[in-house]
Amino acid sequence: MSKKTTFDITGMTCAACSARIEKVVGKMEGVSRASVNLTTEKMQVEYSAPATVESIIQRVEKIGFGAKKEEIRQESFPEDSLNKEAFIRSMWRRFFTSLCFALPLFYLSMGPMVGLPVPGFLSPDAHPLRYALAQLTLAVPCMIVGRRFYTVGYSVLFRGSPNMDSLIAVGTTASLLYSLYSTFRIALGETHLAHHGLYFESVGVIITLILLGKSMEAVSKGRTSEAIRKLIALQPKTAILLKDGQEMEVPIDEVVPGDVLVVRPGAKIPVDGEVLEGFSAVDESMLTGESMPVDKKAGDPVYGASMNHNGLLRFRATKVGRDTALSQIVKLVEDAQGAKAPIAKIADRVAGIFVPVVMLIALIAAVAWLIAGENIAFALTILVSVLVIACPCALGLATPTAIMVGTGKGAEFGILYKGGDALEAAQSIDTVILDKTGTITCGAPTVTDVLPYGNISREELLALAAAAEQGSEHPLGRAIVASARDEGLNPEAATEFESLTGRGIKANVAGQTVLAGNLALMQESGVDAQALADQAEELAQEGKTPMYISRNSELCGIVAVADVVKESSAAAIARMKQMGINVVMMTGDNCRTAEAIARQVGVDSVLAEVLPGDKAGQVKKLQAEGRKVAMVGDGINDAPALAQADTGIAIGSGTDVAIESADVVLMHSDLMDVPAAVELSRATIRNIRQNLFWAFAYNSAGIPIAAGLLHIFGGPLLNPMIAAACMSLSSVSVLSNALRLKRFKPFQHKEKQKG
Repeated sequence: MSKKTTFDITGMTCAACSARIEKVVGKMEGVSRASVNLTTEKMQVEYSAPATVESIIQRVEKIGFGAKKEEIRQESFPEDSLNKEAFIRSMWRRFFTSLCFALPLFYLSMGPMVGLPVPGFLSPDAHPLRYALAQLTLAVPCMIVGRRFYTVGYSVLFRGSPNMDSLIAVGTTASLLYSLYSTFRIALGETHLAHHGLYFESVGVIITLILLGKSMEAVSKGRTSEAIRKLIALQPKTAILLKDGQEMEVPIDEVVPGDVLVVRPGAKIPVDGEVLEGFSAVDESMLTGESMPVDKKAGDPVYGASMNHNGLLRFRATKVGRDTALSQIVKLVEDAQGAKAPIAKIADRVAGIFVPVVMLIALIAAVAWLIAGENIAFALTILVSVLVIACPCALGLATPTAIMVGTGKGAEFGILYKGGDALEAAQSIDTVILDKTGTITCGAPTVTDVLPYGNISREELLALAAAAEQGSEHPLGRAIVASARDEGLNPEAATEFESLTGRGIKANVAGQTVLAGNLALMQESGVDAQALADQAEELAQEGKTPMYISRNSELCGIVAVADVVKESSAAAIARMKQMGINVVMMTGDNCRTAEAIARQVGVDSVLAEVLPGDKAGQVKKLQAEGRKVAMVGDGINDAPALAQADTGIAIGSGTDVAIESADVVLMHSDLMDVPAAVELSRATIRNIRQNLFWAFAYNSAGIPIAAGLLHIFGGPLLNPMIAAACMSLSSVSVLSNALRLKRFKPFQHKEKQKG
């Protein structure tokens, strides 16, 4: 049986690292898939025997990286955040330490060239050896601060999987060794080399600039996972446990299913559960997006991290830790951020061979210039510049960073993508199939029209119908009873209730015979309903179910019931059409009802009287026409169709986030989130393409320039320090472009702001 495990990976510095680990683990016997994410520093592996967690960890360690199985965390997740903050502080500390030595080193080496004064005792003309040793003294601390480039870089190089650190290590080591050789010759009397043979400043400044880039990179990476931190911040840290009649505050990790908990007004509900006692309004907007608080009483479910408003509740814990609704959402977002989109494979394939090829190019370019008659110092400049500028950091960050921001932004708006592939697939959707019940409509019947006839008032008619329907289990009957109660009416008790299959019901109310049902029931009972026949037909044309009400064989009126259309449905469908998406409504209802709903919301294409088992077949038919189909449904009845579609979108409350058959889960019961999910997908993939273009373009242009192409035609030679600055800038620019997605707002939010 196949297993899926996530590992925390350490020691990665660029796309070449992630590509190497992915390739090596992917080739292990028993491993069917390995996916390494550079940005999240996680590896997801699907495997079966003979592969094991231990063998996978050993394989990763053998090629020079660290790996451990991801720990299963409970309700609070402070460790990652603290670790990242500590890492960012460490990076900045290393940068500023290196800068303190690199600045005087740069001034000392470059000052004499541009006429700036240097202290007399360090003059390259009067004291050349002292001048050289002073530079060495300033360069060594920079190398110590940046020692990780050397320990990691050479370690993976000797194991046959060079990475970005290898490029920096080889380049700066070459500069250092040449400078040490020049210092030795200065000591032997060749004092002119004090002006032309020292490259200590390249070592110090390159390390400092790359540390700056890495520090900025760490800050940017930290910002990409803000969505998860915001979700985690919603979780309370403690709960009030009721045990043996005593209340005690306990850490949330100690709560187990079955515990009875107390939540006071103004406190957050710690875990998912079922109310035992009390009445209160609870704000569940963090899950459902609905701003109105929900009334809770005995028997109702409550969800962890929702806010209790005005009453005291006692409830039994049903789901804790990773099983709560909020933790399921966090897990979905984490998995999506750790997954790769298919578009990322382009970068991975390139990065896997990029570093060794760059090292070869650098060596060939240096040797070629030596053959062309240039000196060793010139060739060294070429070698170091090519090695440093060609680092594929930007390439490795292009895709995962955009996916992290995109999926995080989606979570902010209640749109959960189940992975990078789901995020990418959504952008190509050209046809959306909408299930009618619960998607376009509210999913529950409600009274829409009350038409009295004769001397009876509207309220009397509704109360009479509700009195007769009190014994009914039919959804239409329950809708009438609920409507009467909502209006504050008190229906009388009915006796002799009788359900008449396919026609309606019969009951005795206050000694009078009351009928509620269709025209056939009225006709067979001798009730003349002709006076309201036109109104009944008109209501039926609108997709409503008209129910005739009579008392003692006298017509009293009509009560119409319908599954009403959601407020946002028409606007959402209009928005999808604007985006060039073909919208199809699919339902098991009869054609007349389906077409009535379609007219209300602006759907042009209707598939009516479709049985649940045939829904997937309808999706296949559209796919056979070459369409990219998204199926939008409730994620339960529509599971086969959701699985068949190119993108399955489950719409409903955030408590249903673990629907296996859907690719995208919409936490709000709002159809406007469907075009928003496509919009965000398109924006994210567009951002990834921009990132990949600039990363490829940067390396394609940077390598020839560093190799001396411009110099051949009389142009300048690229200084290794400039190459280091360019390399750092490329990574930061890609991250900055990805972070632009944080400004994304779906169409409906922009419209609200305009309004």
